[in-house]
Amino acid sequence: MSAESTRPLRIVVVGGGSTYTPELADGIARLGDALPVARLVLVDPNIERARVVAGLCARILAAAGSPCVVEATTELEAAATEADAVLLQLRVGGQGARTRDEAWPLECGCIGQETTGAGGLAKAMRTIPIVLDIAARVRAVNPDAWIINFANPGGMVTRALLDAGHKTVGLCNVAIGFERLFARELGVDPAQVELDHVGLNHLSWELGVRVRHADGTATEVLDTLLGAHGAALEAETELPLALMRSERSIPSYYLRYFWEHDALVERASSAPSRATEVASIERELLELYADPALAEKPALLTRRGGAFYSEAAIGLLTSLLGTGPARDHIVNVRNHGTLPFLDAEAVIETRAHVSAGTVHVHPAPAVPPLAAGLIAHVARYEQLGVDAALHGGRDRVVRALLAHPLVGQYALAQTLADRLIAENQDWLPWAP
Repeated sequence: MSAESTRPLRIVVVGGGSTYTPELADGIARLGDALPVARLVLVDPNIERARVVAGLCARILAAAGSPCVVEATTELEAAATEADAVLLQLRVGGQGARTRDEAWPLECGCIGQETTGAGGLAKAMRTIPIVLDIAARVRAVNPDAWIINFANPGGMVTRALLDAGHKTVGLCNVAIGFERLFARELGVDPAQVELDHVGLNHLSWELGVRVRHADGTATEVLDTLLGAHGAALEAETELPLALMRSERSIPSYYLRYFWEHDALVERASSAPSRATEVASIERELLELYADPALAEKPALLTRRGGAFYSEAAIGLLTSLLGTGPARDHIVNVRNHGTLPFLDAEAVIETRAHVSAGTVHVHPAPAVPPLAAGLIAHVARYEQLGVDAALHGGRDRVVRALLAHPLVGQYALAQTLADRLIAENQDWLPWAP
């Protein structure tokens, strides 16, 4: 590597007070040779919480012998001025807003979920304007910094950033979770697993799975997974193996919200919400993080979600910033003809070759009609949802909801729109 490629880096995390952040610190600690971070800056409006998280991150890094300094601040511009990359992982409204996102759609007979359906649109409406403000402030002081979006709903937020001209790429942990699962089932190194991952964020399919060998050859193993590892696939996706076999593809677990919607609504109506569970886990985690003797990520963090977040984020950063090898990553990027049934401006989630400062999308395999139809449908909803988040107005909210496959009825779209607006008035300046 050149001297430039190994220079110490400054990484900024917006929403750094998240309980996810120690995962990132752990990744930097373990993979410091590939990503030499000199300073990790956690930006968060809740400075006390950010300081607690920063304290644990600093102890994790120190225990690994890393020289990385961790800082907590509320000052975005000062943090971003010399940043190499700014990671967005904020949750506008916190877990309280997520709890409401999961509750009020259920009262209308729809799934309540933070990235899908009416709850997902509510999160987009809160998040997109704030993310665009953050990105504009970053660009004003540091136009060269990469903005890595991990904030949900990932595809919509990334599309809004790209539409505004920002230097950004979106990231999710679904694909890397599949890589680790397939590697474990097949008894190979995760680095050998290559996915034909196609779709949108949280609406994706594995259409091919290959194991790469040291001699440069590869073995296609999708049929092996579908044939001999069905129990693991069903456990991961919560979808029937018969469906995966008939379509010869492995869908992400978010497809269960579409293909088993009514059963999930019935189950959610009589069970504690995921938001309630996560809020409880976060309270416990923050108590653990405040212990000055703790210098490793606690086991409880695995129950928070976001598995392999650190590996996905560190891997992408090493390639994008040129401190590690150029290689393939699953990212959220412009379509630009990759999926011929979508507009060029749509944001898709797919495999791309990432090197220092560049992202080159690989050609995608042909998408089966069942998947292609749903992708096209949801992509149009996402376009309308971004428009509603940017410009406001009840009519735009109704239009986006009417376009969503899980709504699709005018009276229901109106009811959901009115609930969405009422529940989110603190974040919608145009709301009555």
